[in-house]
Amino acid sequence: MRKIGLDVGDKTIGVAISDELLLTAQGITTIDRIGIRKDCGKIMDYIKEYNCDTVIVGLPLKLDGTDSPQTEKVREFTVMLGNKLKSSGMADIEIIFQDERLTTVMAERVLIEADVRRSKRKEVIDKQAAVIILQSYLDTIR
Repeated sequence: MRKIGLDVGDKTIGVAISDELLLTAQGITTIDRIGIRKDCGKIMDYIKEYNCDTVIVGLPLKLDGTDSPQTEKVREFTVMLGNKLKSSGMADIEIIFQDERLTTVMAERVLIEADVRRSKRKEVIDKQAAVIILQSYLDTIR
């Protein structure tokens, strides 16, 4: 079964999916945030579509490892997602946090090295960050 990776921000959510062998992560979309319930619903649609058994959520800690204000928002989002999964008969879907410190910086570097224009980078940065979050997780489970 596949894994889905999320980079949860205030305005967008980057989404990545693993391959079936759990070797690589590919970015699939960036969700524009509408409201926490609708956002969770879209993520659940992707979980079903790609037959995922685990959600890997990037946890935005401060550089010293402590929680930031954004950390709390991501935790609240994850609680809502977990509740929606349970109430939809998908209680067996596991949610795991993955440290995401510096993933946006890394994503930016990857896009710059790929010669992606600045205007296009803004559109895909969160999706690329989700890829890095998920790939980091996949690398740890091998």
